Amino acid sequence: MKTNTTIMKNTLIAVLFVAATLGAKAQVISVTAGEFTKAGLSGGQFLKIGVGARGTGMAGAYSGMANDLTAVFWNPAGVADVKRYAADFSHSFWFAGMSHSFAAVAIPVGEKFRFATSFTQFSSGDIRVTTTDQQDGTGGIYNVSDIAIGFTLAGYLTEQFAFGATAKYVQHAFTNMTAGGFVFDVGTRYNTGFNGLMLGFSINSLGTAQSFDGAEVTRTNAPTKGINTMPLDMQIQTSSFNMPLSFRAGLAADLCQGMVFEPEVDSDGILQHSWNAAFDFETFNDVPEQFALGTEYTWREFVSVRAGYRFGSHQFGLAGGVGLKYSGGGFEGQVDYSISPSVNLGLINRLSIAMRFN
Repeated sequence: MKTNTTIMKNTLIAVLFVAATLGAKAQVISVTAGEFTKAGLSGGQFLKIGVGARGTGMAGAYSGMANDLTAVFWNPAGVADVKRYAADFSHSFWFAGMSHSFAAVAIPVGEKFRFATSFTQFSSGDIRVTTTDQQDGTGGIYNVSDIAIGFTLAGYLTEQFAFGATAKYVQHAFTNMTAGGFVFDVGTRYNTGFNGLMLGFSINSLGTAQSFDGAEVTRTNAPTKGINTMPLDMQIQTSSFNMPLSFRAGLAADLCQGMVFEPEVDSDGILQHSWNAAFDFETFNDVPEQFALGTEYTWREFVSVRAGYRFGSHQFGLAGGVGLKYSGGGFEGQVDYSISPSVNLGLINRLSIAMRFN
């Protein structure tokens, strides 16, 4: 039995590494004029926006650390560490009046497995309709509204190895046109047993191409005088677009668990200090690779301070955040806030609320 489990674990890790290699190779196309990256050639960009103020406060260095419901985004395997009934809500105040929201709930399924459902929405807010003749607006408005509804199953296959998978229905909508389809996320986490060192791997947004359809695609042209006497039905051919496939690999460790400092616990069983350090590598099918370094210090399991830096992103670099946690009477609540300055688009603020129930 132990041998079979080990083989299964190694196979899963190997599959993730192979997929990452293929994704990296697909990122650059060679042509006679040189090489170029496929920036902007994938749709569903809202699927790449980080959720939760804890992970984003560390600049996204979170796939190896994720142990709450935001792991649905960072690494589905992390949902296995949500031991109780739980609910999370996160809202991002995006630039130009746009917003990004995430909500998820989880329930235990037996001793080792957890089931979670999640909802993600991106909204542009109202946008004025303009034309070349009416550049100040026609009086009409439209908006862009993208959603993703996901179902996640995660659990521990051994005491050290966790596995998680998410199936999501993704819909993009703008004016009277929509595009939809299914995407899948797969992740693993491995506790090395060495002073709290954790490894995480995930593949995100694996799915087929999508294309827009709707009322705006079909049109009827009036008869042309002297040529035809009947209205002419026409249909606009829309191009399909790929999902933003990505691969994450991360490692994280609590430096106060023996790696640098020895753990300190008071008479009430409260850990006095926790200092997490994390590193993430991400590769995408439409933009160059990115790296993230993050850290989180927590005092007496009550207040946390976070900081991180993202390398390889044209807009985002430094990030930071704070969090407060309350536990008592079978209830555990946490409020987190993060801020991510962008180069040209201002500050991105995020607020998260997490709850756990016995």
